[in-house]
Amino acid sequence: MTAHELTDAELLVLGLVAEMPRHGYDLEREIVRRGMREWTQIGFSSIYFVLGRLEKMGFVAAGQPEGSRGRKSYSVTSAGGRALRRQTLAALATYRPVYSSVLLGMMHWPVLGRSEALGALEARGEAIAAERARLEGIQIESQPLPDFIEAVFEFSLGQLEAEAGWLARTRDYMASKTWLE
Repeated sequence: MTAHELTDAELLVLGLVAEMPRHGYDLEREIVRRGMREWTQIGFSSIYFVLGRLEKMGFVAAGQPEGSRGRKSYSVTSAGGRALRRQTLAALATYRPVYSSVLLGMMHWPVLGRSEALGALEARGEAIAAERARLEGIQIESQPLPDFIEAVFEFSLGQLEAEAGWLARTRDYMASKTWLE
């Protein structure tokens, strides 16, 4: 099989199946238990779609263990293990830009009035503060967490902290500028 770049959802599911054979409901429970939706977009309805794609790629194989009441349990194949390792290394080593809607908002700044624009930045600051508090709450409620999961939370919180700092500096700077209306 040729090298295939996995989507984030495929990488997430493949990694969970590599830990141990699982069926879709097991995957959903584990995604919820670990708070994985905080950093990866995957809905419950997509889990079986993703499993089907991974099976077609030869990365997982379906079976039906004793007492499973008709549920397919998926196991990682050797090709899936190699793909997981390759993609995990790439995910850790490669920078992939994230395009935030705030950048488009800044690009179209001139269409807004002064109080409207500055108010929007203020509202974003409040949203960032609320998101930081929410993530910190999840992190605390989920203790104890493995070190690598703590690192994931710290990365997300660090990004929010960096954006809050940028936002405060940008808001102050833009508030000090002469406004053409």
